[in-house]
Amino acid sequence: MNIVIVGHVDHGKSTVIGRLLHDTGSLPQGKLEQVRAECARNAKPFEYAFLLDALKDEQAQGITIDSARCFFRSRKREYLIIDAPGHIEFLKNMVSGAARAEAALLVIDAKEGVQENSRRHGYLLSMLGIRQIAVCINKMDLVGNDEKVFRKIENEYRKFLKQIDIEPKFFIPISALKGINILPEQPKFAWFSGESILEVLDSFENAKSLEEKPFRMPVQAVYKFTEAGDDRRIIAGKIESGSIAAGDKVVFLPSNKRSEIKSIEAFNAAPRKKTAAGYSAGFTLKEQIYINRGDMMCKLEEPPPWVSTLIQAEIFWMGKEPMALDKEYQLKIAAAKVPARLRKIKKIIDASDLKKRKKNRIDRHDVAQVILECASPVAFDLASSIEATGRFVIVDKYDISGGGIISALVKDDQAEVREQVQKREMKWDFSIVDPKAREARYGHRPKLILLTGKVGVDKKSIAKEVEKILFEREAKTYFLGIGNLLRGLDADLEKDRSARREHVRRLGEVSHLLMDAGLIVLATASNLNDEELRLLQEVADRADMFIVNVGENSFREGIVDLNLDPQDAVNKNAKKILALLESEKVLRSSSETAL
Repeated sequence: MNIVIVGHVDHGKSTVIGRLLHDTGSLPQGKLEQVRAECARNAKPFEYAFLLDALKDEQAQGITIDSARCFFRSRKREYLIIDAPGHIEFLKNMVSGAARAEAALLVIDAKEGVQENSRRHGYLLSMLGIRQIAVCINKMDLVGNDEKVFRKIENEYRKFLKQIDIEPKFFIPISALKGINILPEQPKFAWFSGESILEVLDSFENAKSLEEKPFRMPVQAVYKFTEAGDDRRIIAGKIESGSIAAGDKVVFLPSNKRSEIKSIEAFNAAPRKKTAAGYSAGFTLKEQIYINRGDMMCKLEEPPPWVSTLIQAEIFWMGKEPMALDKEYQLKIAAAKVPARLRKIKKIIDASDLKKRKKNRIDRHDVAQVILECASPVAFDLASSIEATGRFVIVDKYDISGGGIISALVKDDQAEVREQVQKREMKWDFSIVDPKAREARYGHRPKLILLTGKVGVDKKSIAKEVEKILFEREAKTYFLGIGNLLRGLDADLEKDRSARREHVRRLGEVSHLLMDAGLIVLATASNLNDEELRLLQEVADRADMFIVNVGENSFREGIVDLNLDPQDAVNKNAKKILALLESEKVLRSSSETAL
């Protein structure tokens, strides 16, 4: 079982752990003598906390900076125990340390009482979904082992925890320095009839096995082997939950691509028939499909994760600069990394007193309930369901500045279309021609190249020029003018603004069909906005598209793959698109084609 120990700085967390290690006989041979000798050399009184403080500067300052980890064993089971830092400046380390814990010990100094970080850490444990919590009132010897002091702290902290839906079963008076109430055979206070720390730890229940939950594997990488006739294409990642076997049908979200597991691979080991949560593995598929890093691999017959561009989250901000509305950040969830903005602050809570604040920004150490908007759809679970795929961090200027959990699904404007696309992909009737064989024959991957810009800017000439060059290079390509759709497939639609969304959706569906046939599709559309591009990406899959903007660019940052100047010659702009296709390995270079 993974246990995290948290609490305000200098309240004795490391001493509690040092004592547990010593009293259960879990220290490496000679470790105690080594630390005692080191203290003697430096004329420093021995402390059990020194058994844990691994960093030299931590011993010098007397505070835990990083999350130290160690193992010990009771008669019941083994424990991984994590000593998380208590100083407010190292809350980021505390959160990372607590992230994998199943239960927690929260330490409060009997003399100092409940402090700001005592409350803040309690709130963070609640956010991380840790409900098995025991509160240790330490240093009882400094208050004369007074029961009244213990009860006062217990009543105050119980009242606080109740407000955040935590009801700890155990409040334990201890003196870690004196070795009181750490183990059951040690002395207790005459007025206390409850259990020792070790008895309480042994009473905690292990979390439900991750193997029993739906299968989730974020794709971390795709490997292609070419030597000695090895043509495997391996999808690799760490399995966060569930189990899977060769022959299982899988779907990748948010792209909705599906296939069947052909084999389960491991480095320098024989293939396996089955694998499960906690293992890193590689998979080959029966149908060769293009998978992106960050996609979530799931079993087809199990409940899927949610997919949306909007999420409701509880976040804790640790950045030096406040989190601001509409500023772009990077959201990292599992293996996915997408641009995201703070769209709405629902409420801000001071974690030290639980008072709500009304602000238009999130300051350092604030806890907030927010709506985040991602630039593209992401697959996720609610943290209450599967923690690993329901937690995230927020990166600002290359630094992890915040973290949080997903608490609710918020349906975005594309939810209805996304559901329709999921149904389409689930029932898609695949050709018996392998996409990889088609690619090898054609000499290129299928792709949608969407040229957009303001009305009046010539996009069509560039698209047709690219089509002509591709055709002369024997590529399979087609120019898809949206005007042809309007006069044909879309003739049943009204010619007004309300029908425009359906025009865009049908453009995506036709492009999807042409790409399924292996073609490079050149499409043009004027005056598209961010929402219409999102819609198109849902239908045709963003990974299968290049977005080329001609002229003024009014799209959100990062969405356009190539900007073209309408004043440049058509042939010059066409060559820029061809260069993009070659650099992204969609199309063989002209020199490779000649060979």
